[in-house]
Amino acid sequence: MADRYGKLKERMAHREIVILDGGIGSEMLRRGVTWEGHKVESEPDAIRSIHADYLRAGADVISTNTFQLARRSYANHFADPEHLHHIGPQDIETRAPILIGEGVMRALEARDQTGLSDACVAGAMTTLDWCFRPDMAPSLNDMRGEYRETIKAFQDAGADLMLFETFNSSKEARTALEAARELGIPAWVGFVCDWNGRLLNGETMDQVMSGLKGAEPDVLLFNCAPVPDITRALSELSKEYRRPMGGYAHVGRFDPPDWMFTDEYPPDQYAAAAREWAGMGAQVLGGCCGTTPMHIEALKKTLPKTLPV
Repeated sequence: MADRYGKLKERMAHREIVILDGGIGSEMLRRGVTWEGHKVESEPDAIRSIHADYLRAGADVISTNTFQLARRSYANHFADPEHLHHIGPQDIETRAPILIGEGVMRALEARDQTGLSDACVAGAMTTLDWCFRPDMAPSLNDMRGEYRETIKAFQDAGADLMLFETFNSSKEARTALEAARELGIPAWVGFVCDWNGRLLNGETMDQVMSGLKGAEPDVLLFNCAPVPDITRALSELSKEYRRPMGGYAHVGRFDPPDWMFTDEYPPDQYAAAAREWAGMGAQVLGGCCGTTPMHIEALKKTLPKTLPV
């Protein structure tokens, strides 16, 4: 693990651009497989093929199909622990780490299948509660234990790094980063930004940098927002941030509980936006919901090999 990720870090130290994969859940929908339940056990071939297609398209890092897979995600469907035990299935409290292991396995299998052994597998994890609602974050004490528990599941399953994505506050991101550091697994953080270049909880980029001081991720990214919003956030961050950063936007609209596909930002237009991000210093570039292997292939073919001087 350390050697594979070490090679990636060495590439970044030489200012090489790193390609992240694109949407997973939305790509499942596009291929006729519903995302609910993650399907890492029931649809292994479909998920494995999506990972493999992203690798063949040029992704240096593929992310697991494990968004919102944490014990709290299941517990929140019930009134309290007593209610959960009364009407829920017996395995519900142990389900998350099992599915995390299966999710990591699908990505590892795709890497083996394609023979692209240098690619890193990132354990994808969002906030412990709903990612678009920073007001729903649990207490700091609860966060610490739950992040450590969930990250350990990714680590034990063989993930090369953690990708904390669609985070909405520096406080929760810092808690996750500290847990990853304690466990000895590298971590990136993707924040969801608004149209004003701030986080959903209102934090400015200066406040984000201050909130993460001393616990900075190996890469700070923005994700799960429209292309113009990512552009605005990167523009704000790049004024003072001197560590690796990046972005991966969504294409389309969130139509709960699924994704609405639109014809905005086809691969060539998306790649043009990513070139603008690279011009701002964004070094890790990929796609979020609605993007496809064709978008990632366009990034691989059209982005410069290294950041402009």
